[in-house]
Amino acid sequence: MTKPTHSACEIAADVTTGRTSAVETAKAALARIEAAKALNAVVTIDAARSLADAAAVDDRRRAGETMPLAGVPIVVKDNIWVGGWRIAQGSRLFADFIAPRDAIAIERLRKAGAVVVGIGATSEFASKGVTTSPLFGPTRHPLDPELTPGGSSGGPAAAVAAGLVPLAIGTDAGGSSRRPPAHVGVAGFKPSYGAIPYGPGFAEPFFGLSVIAPIAADVADIALAFEAMAGVDPRDPDSAGIVQEAKDITSLRIAFSPRLGLDVAVDDVVANGLASAIARLSAAGLRITQRDPVWPAGATEDAIMPLQHAGLAALYGDAFRKDPTVFDPDIAKQIERGLSWSGTDVAGALLASAAIAHAFAAFFSDTDLLLAPTVPCVAWPFTQLGPDMIGGRPASPRGHAVFTPFVNHARLPAISIPCGRDANGLPFGLQIIARRGQDATLLRAARQIEAQLQA
Repeated sequence: MTKPTHSACEIAADVTTGRTSAVETAKAALARIEAAKALNAVVTIDAARSLADAAAVDDRRRAGETMPLAGVPIVVKDNIWVGGWRIAQGSRLFADFIAPRDAIAIERLRKAGAVVVGIGATSEFASKGVTTSPLFGPTRHPLDPELTPGGSSGGPAAAVAAGLVPLAIGTDAGGSSRRPPAHVGVAGFKPSYGAIPYGPGFAEPFFGLSVIAPIAADVADIALAFEAMAGVDPRDPDSAGIVQEAKDITSLRIAFSPRLGLDVAVDDVVANGLASAIARLSAAGLRITQRDPVWPAGATEDAIMPLQHAGLAALYGDAFRKDPTVFDPDIAKQIERGLSWSGTDVAGALLASAAIAHAFAAFFSDTDLLLAPTVPCVAWPFTQLGPDMIGGRPASPRGHAVFTPFVNHARLPAISIPCGRDANGLPFGLQIIARRGQDATLLRAARQIEAQLQA
């Protein structure tokens, strides 16, 4: 397939100066998407609408309007409202749903000149770590069609990795826009909770955890998108201002935790790749101390998972009781489990979530950045919920997801950037985590770390 030769920053500059047009750029992106149908990264296309939107951007440019994302083609995850488009959450329940309006983030991207050229695949309700759905089927890994890009933002991540678009917009409630980018070799950013307004859109099963998350080939494009989307909006009561000052990385206190303080398995190739990256960063002059967060007793993903199950049951339990076969079987199991949790179980999960947040707060009281793995393994077959083995040990279906969910429960910003590859060329990522509200500092540091690792 033909890959784009320009980043989002470069496309915006070219459209702004008239070297190319938004329409030409959108046509090229649509042609790449058409040529990559077998990837199943983009599940809904409306070429006429996209080209009309691109023509409107060209008209605005000719009228003298300045747009930071002028003509940049984007793919938006299938659980974020894009007005006038089918947004189905990968579910047969919403197969014919047309979003009545844009989510605030999409509204802001359009105002900045971005052009939606497709809707990216997600697992049903964005609720599992493999991007397969009963409505659209499996999304394939761009480097190996028998593997998964991970989930739940597998479609947007694969679309960027395959070069279909320079920028995609996902969501992240437990790592959904950090792990897939790590598996396909691009960058994915989970902002501080509230930094980008959420909705209007579907009711969320994740109880104050999910965020809008840009995915791109490099951190510069992620920062461009974040700046366009971030900021308080009265329509989202959780939206919040963030600290805008970006501190230089040389002034930051940086820690490295090879397993995030958890007793979990990591493949040797990932552990060695992370250690090598840390050595390179240290040699470049960064002061990095190895230090683990200290978690409360019983802090595991199992302790907080009742929140997801109960949320799904609250939203879709009635439909499940009428016809459980309409759901992805893996999601049906989660809903069934959610219907069985007691109020005490859910309260216990909320308490565990709060304890994790307090543990992270204590860690960041004297630390500015935490470096850790994004994933403990590389991609696995799309027919499985997770790899059979990680680090030489039998792996649970969520063993691949151990390093990301706690960040959501602490509502911190985190980014995954490419860090290395295994002998077969399959990527993995370095996760960089910061204190809540320090999104600008995190992005600046990520750009500097990215440059060092690519040098």
